[in-house]
Amino acid sequence: MSLSLYKKDPLKMFEDVFNDRVSPFFSSMIAPTFKVDISEDDNAIFIEADIAGVKKEDIKVSMEDGVLSINAERSRQEEEKKKGYHRVERSWGSMSRSFTVGGNVDAGNIEAKYDNGVLRIVVPKVEPTPKTGKEIPVN
Repeated sequence: MSLSLYKKDPLKMFEDVFNDRVSPFFSSMIAPTFKVDISEDDNAIFIEADIAGVKKEDIKVSMEDGVLSINAERSRQEEEKKKGYHRVERSWGSMSRSFTVGGNVDAGNIEAKYDNGVLRIVVPKVEPTPKTGKEIPVN
């Protein structure tokens, strides 16, 4: 992106940085998150989360009170040694997303698989249990 675009409106450059137009990496450091696709059919809810660069053991999936949460911890270290200098760069951060999936899911049979930077979660649905009411006689 050319800086000449910002001569007329220098504040536009700061807007673009925060809107992912100049540097997606910089924006992800400010508000780290990951992209998620959600779909469903009659039997299950399907969630695919792009969490590249994260180890499987650094991903936690939990379900509580109808809310499915995905938490990931990303850390990276890059080291370069050449004649005359030694450079080490480190970055890390936590990311999380939560989704209300409702009460008609089988929380005990949720499956989560992580492969090639993509987390796939299948949340099976169950028939909602009818709310049982009790008629109270009027005396």
